[in-house]
Amino acid sequence: MSKIPVYLMPGLAANPIIFEHIKLPEDQFEVHWLEWFLPEPKESLEAYAKRMTEKIEAENPVLIGVSFGGILVQEMAKIIPVRKTIIISSVKANTEFPKRIKFAKTTKAYKLIPTGLFGNIEVLAKYAFGETAKSRIQLYEKFLSMRDKRYLDWALEQVVSWNRKEADTSIVHIHGDKDEVFPLKNIHDAIIIKGGTHVMIINKYRWLNRNLPAIILGENTIKNTEDE
Repeated sequence: MSKIPVYLMPGLAANPIIFEHIKLPEDQFEVHWLEWFLPEPKESLEAYAKRMTEKIEAENPVLIGVSFGGILVQEMAKIIPVRKTIIISSVKANTEFPKRIKFAKTTKAYKLIPTGLFGNIEVLAKYAFGETAKSRIQLYEKFLSMRDKRYLDWALEQVVSWNRKEADTSIVHIHGDKDEVFPLKNIHDAIIIKGGTHVMIINKYRWLNRNLPAIILGENTIKNTEDE
């Protein structure tokens, strides 16, 4: 039996090392990491997504995206045939954005965000992960490597300006009930991870490793335990 190709896309500014603890059964799945590259000047999200699909060599893959990466894989799934699209700590449509992001779009306040300060890992972590715990700064230094101002300016604008108004009902959405960036109260039709924050790809990997195989295969067998 051929293995199912699975492509993992990290969140805003993050490198694919963020998936280092995600382990799927090697006899069933072939896992690939995708990573951000610099956008062209004024490049649309659709055009960027098309360029990212060129990194995918396997046919009919499973796409898994985290946060902004979740938005990107949804755009990629409009371009190439996919077996399944799974988003983690993300949104399925701009209706799931919190008020502050909707306000930023209306006022274009995102253009005032000093992305030049994102070289300071604490500032970048606040925008990318929704938290800046001092004890985790070294960890964030490891994961948040895409700090080029051209990318950051582009990425913030693409998130805020994302124009999908209706969710694709085929999307599998996994979300934490403690997500600070995309609060659960705005999220609909998702698999909820208790205690999961916006960085649960890092600290809830045991739950994901236990459940992603069944989710990919379409089996309704979510396993919740208290040892997360």
